[in-house]
Amino acid sequence: MEILKKAAENGRQNYPRSLQTTLLYGTAGIRMRADNLDYILYRMGLLSVLFSKFRKGQVTGLMVTASHNPVEDNGVKLIDTMGEMMPISWEKHATKLLNVSDDMLESSLEAIVKEEGIDIDTPAVVCTAMDTRPSSAQLSRAAVGGINALGGESRSFGLLTTPQLHYIVCCLNTNHQYGLPTEDGYYSKLTAAFLKFNKGRRPSRYLPRLHVDLANGVSAPKIQALKTYLGGALDITTYNDGSSGKLNYQVRGQLVSHSIDLAPGMRCASFDGDGDRIVYFYRRKGGQFALLDGDKIATLFASFLSDLVKASGLKLNLGLVQTAYANGSSTKYITEIMKVPVACVPTGVKHLHHKAGDFDIGVYFEANGHGTVLFSEGAQKTILHQAGDDSLDEATRAAAGQLVTAMDMINQTVGDAISDLLLVETILAVRDWTCGDWDAAYTDLPSVLLKVKVEDRTIVKTTDAERRATSPPGLQAAIDELVAGYKFGRAFVRPSGTEDVMRVYAEADTKEHANKLAYEVGLQVYNLARGIGEKPQCPA
Repeated sequence: MEILKKAAENGRQNYPRSLQTTLLYGTAGIRMRADNLDYILYRMGLLSVLFSKFRKGQVTGLMVTASHNPVEDNGVKLIDTMGEMMPISWEKHATKLLNVSDDMLESSLEAIVKEEGIDIDTPAVVCTAMDTRPSSAQLSRAAVGGINALGGESRSFGLLTTPQLHYIVCCLNTNHQYGLPTEDGYYSKLTAAFLKFNKGRRPSRYLPRLHVDLANGVSAPKIQALKTYLGGALDITTYNDGSSGKLNYQVRGQLVSHSIDLAPGMRCASFDGDGDRIVYFYRRKGGQFALLDGDKIATLFASFLSDLVKASGLKLNLGLVQTAYANGSSTKYITEIMKVPVACVPTGVKHLHHKAGDFDIGVYFEANGHGTVLFSEGAQKTILHQAGDDSLDEATRAAAGQLVTAMDMINQTVGDAISDLLLVETILAVRDWTCGDWDAAYTDLPSVLLKVKVEDRTIVKTTDAERRATSPPGLQAAIDELVAGYKFGRAFVRPSGTEDVMRVYAEADTKEHANKLAYEVGLQVYNLARGIGEKPQCPA
């Protein structure tokens, strides 16, 4: 096929492969130092066109971002037609294109076309956007170069959060039924729902005042735009707003930086660099810092939506999806107090998103703050019908109407910090809650996460959503014996997806016991999985 030959030749001449390291396209796409990414973006541009052709000419997306990585890094994420992440079945194609030599690029493209049964003459459209990293503009041009090389139509949306591009792709492929496929359409849809839900509300304990750390990321200008649409309904004070400082500088794993001087009563939130993750935090009355992470957000969403489903008289199956990293207290609270079914899946948003689709209403969150709510097509139709059924009493119709409004406030395509923020604030206002009220639902068990360096991470195999090890022999038995020695003890190990380390998670009744359990399990991993370097040390 001549067009594949020309695209490969253009790649050899203008975007030659500059790395010999084996790369992997995974849940988070690909991320690395930005100065090595030109040829990668070109090749992912090629793949996004083939993917659009595979989807019969529907719009696909390509986002230039490295999320919460340092400013020196960059990366790319490809987007499916309904705004979801590219399917797992296509990750192998991305990984192959990342690693083939320039001389093999043409044959690799031909192999994808043949395997997927692609009609190369099918038109293709790819929407692109980027974050605020200094390297993003150049890398976007490389991606567009790949799109154009295969005859694809590229539509650039400039600076966007990752969830905003997911939203736009979904809107375009649903003939605008999901919303208007513009940044303005995004703000209008979300804020109209927020303002409708909160119209005339006069809470006494909840204050519509929020402090948000934006990590000097692309969300900084977007929050300023959001505030214009909100018209003062929510007072948002911003920190790390892009006016000075580095992107994601000194942001800890929980996204919480040191920029906000926490005073009692302040309600705070933090975004990551591309705006798809959010956590809340505050200072308790005794002065102790408290993190309200993805687990806390998930339980807040699930309990609120469950109440509305019951009040609307609907028989919908609502469930919550977690990973093994979810705190044990949250799982116990959800199942025993809320009476909501919980599904556990392997780490990775793609696994949570897929599983959430098994429910009529599926709430999913990783502990790191990435999550959203999915409503099945049938559930959406049922809710809309119930809201407009004049034969029902006013209270029942009103509850169904609130579910309709909540659906409009939720970005169902992917985890979205802005959308999640608006829903959190709505629920707190409806319940007239402070952060303390929210936090009091359950108390997290102390937990700790360690890394153990190993020669070969593939030696450890897991099952049961990564909660139990099946190899090497004796590892799981040793973990079970150690866990039995601690009250509320729980621990698991899983191989990292990106480096030769094993991740060890442990929780117990006290921080001291959680630290000791993690250390003891880490030693077992070191001894049984051929650890290298220093043995793990007991956390302070």
